[in-house]
Amino acid sequence: MERLLTVVRKEFIHIIRDWRTLAIIIILPAFLLLLLGYGVSGDASDISLAVADMSKTDASRRYLEYFTATNEFEVKFDVLSEEEILLLLDEERVTAGIYIPEDFGRSLDLNQPTEVQFYVNGSDPSAAQSANLKLETIAQVATQNILIDQLSQAGSEISFAITQLPVTTYTKTLYNPDGSGKIYLIPGLTAIVLQVQALLLTALAIVREREQGTMEQLIVTPIKSWELVLGKIIPYLAVGIFNTIATLLISVYIFGITIQGSFWLLVLLTIPFIIGSLGLGVLISNISRTQMQAMYLAVGIVLIPAIILSGLIYSRESMPALTFWFSEVLPVTHYLVIIRGIMVKGVGVNFLLPSIYKELGLGLIYFIASVIAFRKKI
Repeated sequence: MERLLTVVRKEFIHIIRDWRTLAIIIILPAFLLLLLGYGVSGDASDISLAVADMSKTDASRRYLEYFTATNEFEVKFDVLSEEEILLLLDEERVTAGIYIPEDFGRSLDLNQPTEVQFYVNGSDPSAAQSANLKLETIAQVATQNILIDQLSQAGSEISFAITQLPVTTYTKTLYNPDGSGKIYLIPGLTAIVLQVQALLLTALAIVREREQGTMEQLIVTPIKSWELVLGKIIPYLAVGIFNTIATLLISVYIFGITIQGSFWLLVLLTIPFIIGSLGLGVLISNISRTQMQAMYLAVGIVLIPAIILSGLIYSRESMPALTFWFSEVLPVTHYLVIIRGIMVKGVGVNFLLPSIYKELGLGLIYFIASVIAFRKKI
């Protein structure tokens, strides 16, 4: 028993002496629970909506109020055409759209049936199903109330035309009309696999040199900090590009995923994502003293949040501000928009520019931070 207590005492002393490991052990679990708990506990309320009210009548405004009266939908854009709704859906600036035709109010005044068109972004099957259900449920309530008003105004002169449903709705699910989870998940898993590989390879690069005692040999050479960091990144960048092509080919020929856009454009736009992930890995390696610390930070601070908060599984629309902005600094968050945009929607560069700029910005920031962090250790 005394020998056992001696070993236990030794391990406690080792943990307490290493303040970095102690901080990771104590703070990281609570941090992850708070961050991820807030990220996944939000309901899918305030679904972003684009509205094209071509009728511009009291009847159309009252109809739209049924959708905005609760917190289920939030009108982000009031547009002037059906094409603008489709453009906003392409850019993923809204989740759904409502198109009300010009004769909506006139038809209801004449007790004639009319139609309303719903559009839903179907690239995420679960989010699309939720938006579809809410749109149809609210539309049924609105239609029933309109029918009751028409019947009460008609009195005893109830005609066959009045007893028809006054508003018929049609829903068009874009990009993934069959609701296939594979079409949505395979591009996301491809992004996560590339993130994991790039991060872990470089997260251990510099700290491994330090543990093996070869860092001093690098320090005494005339090599500059940025040259060392870049030299650590370039070989893994080549590996990452190769794996990108390999995973995309597996997605196409093994899983039967059709890439709607340009294959080589996707490979090209993957490069900033890999650079950002590699730079983040080198930064983690620079601030860590041991490989265990580097693994803890890489998995706890980046990889687990990347899976939960990036939009891979849960929609980011309903996330609180803290988790939303934390996910903004993860390279995979913006790459998911790029890879799903090209593979699922077939969009071009113009629609992806915001995400491309963010990827480039993150890559530059993490590279500069890695150089500064390394310089401080010299």
